[in-house]
Amino acid sequence: MISSQFTNMKIVGVNAAVPTKKVDAHDYDEIFGAETVDKIIAVTGVRSTYHAMPEQTSSDLGFAAAKKLIDVFNIDPKTIGVLIFTAAYLDYFVPPSACVLHHRLGLSQDCIAFDTNLGCSGYVYALQTMCATLHTTNTTRGLLVTGDITSKVVSPLDKSRVLFGDGGTATLIEKCNDSEPIRFGMKTDGRRFKDIIVPAGAFRNVGASHERTAWADGNVRSDYDLYMNGPDVFNFTMTDVPKLVKEFMEFYGDEIDNYDNIILHQPNNFILKHLIKKIKASLKKMPISLDRYGNTSVCSIPLTICDTYGDNNADGAQKLFLYGFGVGLSWAIATLTLDTTKVLPISHTDDYYLDGAVSHG
Repeated sequence: MISSQFTNMKIVGVNAAVPTKKVDAHDYDEIFGAETVDKIIAVTGVRSTYHAMPEQTSSDLGFAAAKKLIDVFNIDPKTIGVLIFTAAYLDYFVPPSACVLHHRLGLSQDCIAFDTNLGCSGYVYALQTMCATLHTTNTTRGLLVTGDITSKVVSPLDKSRVLFGDGGTATLIEKCNDSEPIRFGMKTDGRRFKDIIVPAGAFRNVGASHERTAWADGNVRSDYDLYMNGPDVFNFTMTDVPKLVKEFMEFYGDEIDNYDNIILHQPNNFILKHLIKKIKASLKKMPISLDRYGNTSVCSIPLTICDTYGDNNADGAQKLFLYGFGVGLSWAIATLTLDTTKVLPISHTDDYYLDGAVSHG
């Protein structure tokens, strides 16, 4: 386990945004059959999701969340010294989407802006990177933005399409003189990189066919569509993921019962119910957002925070256990105390960046 701890950082704002287009699970009845969809709902718990418009990108959704966060808390954009954008599916090969967001948000040239390319564990990884960057530089305020548009890379003939939703989030972090510690524990196993993968579309598997055919798991997809090895990912979640919780608690001398809520990445209800038992935590302490928003990958943890506290933040300070796991394979824990009065309710957006296209004239 790679560990780190920061006693001079705090989260001072969290916001999330989803597209306006709502997709009901039963919208897939014509493709997969009503009986099959009913079974998917029963196992996964996903009843609806939100899908980005064709023109919307991951940074568009992240921008909507970030702009509202800055406006509501009256933050001067010029005081933000670090901008990290985390997404699995970026706007361009180059430049970094963070640089596009830097421009759109009106940030200063005295600002570090870069992307991190991760999925389900990406929020925790990027939060650690943000804390470390703030800790070692002369700036005091950082903005962590996430975005996900998985709906665009899942085959329309793949039953897992029912599970995935799109979204964007923004988290504001500030350096302070003294705070409750933010602790991290992180792992990676690159040997299993093929377990969650889009095999083609970049510079590997050049020339792969776009034709969608039946794969061994019974779903119809091409190499340009997302593939997930369900049995192997489930095994990973039931073995490696709980082991890190034990290692984390022993290392820091902590207990899972010390936390007000356990905010887990939201893959599906079947996995979550088994995992919460494995880590010996109370089911009552595990908020669920996937039933209405689906699996939003890198956005799932902050989106669940907003879903839980955005309209009900009377609890004030809450001790949270955050855990992301998936693509890579990678998995990471963060524990922190969050002032829930700084959490905004989830908003909806159909906006996209009109100047994002490049003219050839």
